[in-house]
Amino acid sequence: MENFEQRWLDTENLLKERFGKVPDMEGILFLIGVNELGRLPRKKFSKEQKQDLMHIAVCTLLSQLGYYEFVDRDEDGWPHFKDVEQVPVTGIKEQELMLKECVIRYFE
Repeated sequence: MENFEQRWLDTENLLKERFGKVPDMEGILFLIGVNELGRLPRKKFSKEQKQDLMHIAVCTLLSQLGYYEFVDRDEDGWPHFKDVEQVPVTGIKEQELMLKECVIRYFE
């Protein structure tokens, strides 16, 4: 667990250096979603697009564990994924740890 905690702190420090503060998990998911989209919008993202970006991030992260698989990009360049395996139903704490581990791997 110590290794995990240190790796998470290293990831938070990386984000702090890059963005001036450590974003919360929603912010991290948004950043990953924008990165995976590969472009910034001409105007602000709508609320629905922000939710879509966070969904892209979750799919990207959980694809590391084999739960999702990248399929293709649509005509607007948005990535799409398919379910490969059902994500196990666990408690909030376990889900958060799983996502954090994937975030660490993403930024390593």
